[in-house]
Amino acid sequence: MDDDKIKIKTDSLCFFYQNRRILENITARFAENSITAIVGPSGTGKSTLLMTLNRLWESIPGTRIEGKVEIRFDGRFHDIYARSYPVTQLRRAVGMVFQIPNPLPMSIYKNIAFPLKLAGYRDKNQVAGEVEEALKQAYLWDEVKDRLEEDAFALSGGQQQRLCIARALVLKPDILLLDEPTSSLDATSGKMIEELLLSLKNRCTILVVSHYLDQVRRIADTVAEVSDSGLSFQTFGSRRSCY
Repeated sequence: MDDDKIKIKTDSLCFFYQNRRILENITARFAENSITAIVGPSGTGKSTLLMTLNRLWESIPGTRIEGKVEIRFDGRFHDIYARSYPVTQLRRAVGMVFQIPNPLPMSIYKNIAFPLKLAGYRDKNQVAGEVEEALKQAYLWDEVKDRLEEDAFALSGGQQQRLCIARALVLKPDILLLDEPTSSLDATSGKMIEELLLSLKNRCTILVVSHYLDQVRRIADTVAEVSDSGLSFQTFGSRRSCY
């Protein structure tokens, strides 16, 4: 794969929790503006792999990594573990959505505005515009535009997950990481999330952990299978190909 088509590079990436090795020598290239499904047996480190891409693991005691992770921002690759690379900047560019929806204990509007506030946005009109845009991208605006001041926990499970995706999108990330985003949702809500991800890949690079092979067939351009021996890739000729 040409460098100008690569968004993320890992080289000899290893991850340890206490004395246990979770990831071993992961060398991989993830294409820009595509959906990569991360699959594999439970316990092989799929979720851990995602967390190495935005350094979210660093708050977990007893963990460490070896190897290198580089992400291409503004036309050149950056070592995201370099001491000079600020983690706050990284996490604005690499958003993450978890398996269980985790809205903040505040209104629908404030859930989306909160990352903007942390990023230093002060103009209320600008914030309102960004909130509306993110909710529209997440296919949620029409459902909540008249109830923005309501508690986010009043939303259904599927709406809460789309809210969390909107919250991740509001800072316009280059990369969106999703850890089994539909596993706690009903089929209708899950389908909406899948359609949302397909609509987003022209704007950002998406990595999604999934245990559902039917879902992988529907949405993935590439499949990366994590196993004890490392990471192997399969590129789909079309999303209808079998895995």
